[in-house]
Amino acid sequence: MNEHLDPALRWIPLLPLAAAVISGLWLIFAPRHLPRALVILLAVGAPIASFAISVAQVLTLATSFDAPQMFLTDNLYTWISAGDFHAELSFLLDPLSAVMILVVTGVGSLIHVYSVGYMDDDHRDDRGFQRFFAYLNLFTFAMLMLVLGDNLLVMFVGWEGVGLCSYLLIGFWYLDDANAAAGQKAFVVNRIGDFGFLLGIFLLFWSFADAGVPTVEFREMATNIGLLSEKVVALPDWLSFLPAFPSWGLLTLACLCLFIGACGKSAQIPLYVWLPDAMAGPTPVSALIHAATMVTAGVYMVCRMSFAFSLAPGAQATVAWVGALTALFAATIGLAQSDIKKVLAYSTVSQLGYMFIAAGVAGYSAAVFHLMTHAFFKALLFLGAGSVILGMHHEQDIQKMGGLRTRMPWTAFTFLVGVLAISGVPGFSGFFSKDEILLSAHEAHEIPGHEWIWMIGLVTAGLTAFYMFRLYYLVFTGECRADHHTRDHIHESTPWIVAPLVILAFLSFIGGLIGLPDAYGELAGVPKSNSLFYFLQPVAPSPMHHVETATEFGLALTTTLVGFAGIALATLLYLVRRDLPAKIASAIRPLYELVRDKYRIDELYDALIVRPLVGFSRVVLARGVDQGLIDGVGVNGVARVFSGAADSVLKYAQTGFTQSYMFAMLLGGAILIAWLVHGV
Repeated sequence: MNEHLDPALRWIPLLPLAAAVISGLWLIFAPRHLPRALVILLAVGAPIASFAISVAQVLTLATSFDAPQMFLTDNLYTWISAGDFHAELSFLLDPLSAVMILVVTGVGSLIHVYSVGYMDDDHRDDRGFQRFFAYLNLFTFAMLMLVLGDNLLVMFVGWEGVGLCSYLLIGFWYLDDANAAAGQKAFVVNRIGDFGFLLGIFLLFWSFADAGVPTVEFREMATNIGLLSEKVVALPDWLSFLPAFPSWGLLTLACLCLFIGACGKSAQIPLYVWLPDAMAGPTPVSALIHAATMVTAGVYMVCRMSFAFSLAPGAQATVAWVGALTALFAATIGLAQSDIKKVLAYSTVSQLGYMFIAAGVAGYSAAVFHLMTHAFFKALLFLGAGSVILGMHHEQDIQKMGGLRTRMPWTAFTFLVGVLAISGVPGFSGFFSKDEILLSAHEAHEIPGHEWIWMIGLVTAGLTAFYMFRLYYLVFTGECRADHHTRDHIHESTPWIVAPLVILAFLSFIGGLIGLPDAYGELAGVPKSNSLFYFLQPVAPSPMHHVETATEFGLALTTTLVGFAGIALATLLYLVRRDLPAKIASAIRPLYELVRDKYRIDELYDALIVRPLVGFSRVVLARGVDQGLIDGVGVNGVARVFSGAADSVLKYAQTGFTQSYMFAMLLGGAILIAWLVHGV
């Protein structure tokens, strides 16, 4: 018996699927509501059970195998079999997927618990409470399929599954046109990225099949990736403006196609525009999509395919630079937003850019480290924002808040922990993961312009600290700026909501210890303290940075000082001199309005892409092809031909005289007899 086979893996994704199916079938076929207590037990119990199984399996993985053979598999059945090609519906648990399933099921379980309190007042006739949890469970299943998939095809099923579920969850309140439009926007933009991802999958499959190894299975591709390292693709003449024309490395092209998919799922330039609008969904959805699951899928995919990206330096440099530009771009937009969830949304886009910086400079462990810590503090911040929104009776404008620290003390305290973590304050989780990324960028000498990437990351760190403390001060300090009715009814949230906030605050504080850099561990007498780095090395190997301790601490000190500068500036403007922001905004009004309006990129896309496509569809496709060609010629035209023939010719055969019909029958019979005789 193969010691690496473990049938327990299948239950990690199947339990949330079972909960979703039961709730969904009940919604469709049962005339009555499923009792709320049963909905909660089913919906919350499934991810918690998945988390328990995940913990047990990860412990088995870490304690039973040495690094080169640290993996478990679970083959359900052969999905596709064609000649020499076989694709199994199978799951793979290795160090990379182990970290991901703990994040997805752990943080996801807390979000499910939180959702019970957040959605408690949903008593609409469409059984929204039950439907919401059915979608949430289905989303969890899809994400677990994505990260546990043993090959690109299973990953793609999960990849598309989270796209579908995001559409359902973002547009959950579908009677609101804005919510429905936001769900559609997320779905369409992700389909654009998914087209590139599919091209990358097809290109890799074709290339491996051409090399005699038809496979899409990750470990087999990693073993045979050297077969593709020297292959090139000839570029057509119309792409002569691209660098390295007239040919590109095959792996470079394949990895760039995969990265297009990552840009869609993980909201990177130019496909980031769906994520801020996704705030239209319920706040637990924002936390689940933007913290622990869907938006990290692109980062996970790049790390999973690190064996290919590491042999494609052009693709790696593209990943790093797109990540850096996205991080800076989104951070500047976050400076001027007044919707509490929009600030956090652009913060998510920016932090995802940080992760891609790390992945692009081959610091895969740093990317996964920040993915994990970001899941803790960003889930905390989104859920804290949801608590504020409930306490403020669904008000989301931070300019109408203030003074909530005394009225909502638990929410204020836990939210502050999240702000400190994302700002990179020493001791909190974000400090260690962000510094690992910047160190990786600083030492990535093989990436063109790596010094500028490090500088962009440094500036972004300062901007992040500034806009996050701006958010905290405007929401929780000073005088309450809400109307009298709202002010009189502000209250702390229920234990269903507060308990997950406390747990996430604890994780946001201590989460950095799992990836504590060796330089810090040596000071504490703990050799090889960066346990996450060494755990991930067999799957996503990252370079060892042999830098002087003084240099490493110097870089960390620089980042810390920049972060503190951002905090100090936010304190001056939004705590000490609250009159200054309005004066500054008035002095630079055109620039301020441009940033507040998100550089009007959505309007640009609408003018250059959406409206021309809609106009083309309406004039050419709808009127010309559908109404003119298909209806006018293909359907109505054929009908007119036969109607005209019947009216002008066939009607003369229907005289109504019996003798005419008898004559026709006799003539037909004579012709038939003659034909038969002639045939004999």
